[in-house]
Amino acid sequence: MTRPKILYMAKRPIYYDTETTGVRSDKDRIIEIAAFDPEQDRTFHSLINPGCPIPPEASAIHNITDEMVKEAPQFGEVGKQFIEFCSEEVVLIAHNNDAFDQPFIECEFKRNEVTLPNWPYIDSLKFSRKYRPDLPRHSLQHLREYHGIEANNAHRALDDVYILHQVFSQMIDDLTMETILDLMSQKQTLRHMPFGKHRGTPIKDMPAGYVRWLHENGALDKPDNAELKEAFSTLGMLPL
Repeated sequence: MTRPKILYMAKRPIYYDTETTGVRSDKDRIIEIAAFDPEQDRTFHSLINPGCPIPPEASAIHNITDEMVKEAPQFGEVGKQFIEFCSEEVVLIAHNNDAFDQPFIECEFKRNEVTLPNWPYIDSLKFSRKYRPDLPRHSLQHLREYHGIEANNAHRALDDVYILHQVFSQMIDDLTMETILDLMSQKQTLRHMPFGKHRGTPIKDMPAGYVRWLHENGALDKPDNAELKEAFSTLGMLPL
């Protein structure tokens, strides 16, 4: 049976990024959010007071300190401004969106009792892994280097957003946002190991011991590895 094509209205891309106090969306907080609207040539950027100390290990990554955010607005205010910036028919794009930025956005809106618009999202990391399996790595900085894009201040939200826009524009060539949304909605069985020492090995030929190790160490429970877990499960390679 032919799968019906999903129809999307024409959407304007909004590239966005967040910096946070940690990696757990249920307990950590957004401390910076930035976005770029290339069609209207507009940017959005704000530091955010999380109402809690920023751990030193987080500051070591993004260089955002308690001093920098102490006079910043809280997310309840910034979130409403972000909604206004992302008005009309838009699609939000972030690198590692599904496992990081979108869960943080959703938790912050819920925490502040602000209704979250029903935005569609594109995860550029998943797009790269799905359609560029030939690349050894899919981090934003590796993709930047691969496409010959000049470096800037990595791990600050607005800088990462500009890089993402350049990288993703080259990755998708002339594909429309509607086509990309449709492509990413299509279920595709993973055929080759996407990472690690067995990268490129057909799933059916993966060593049983390595599959068991991934399962026992929780690697297959990560959101990014859902397709891999399903592929192993379909082939009966996971313990019942």
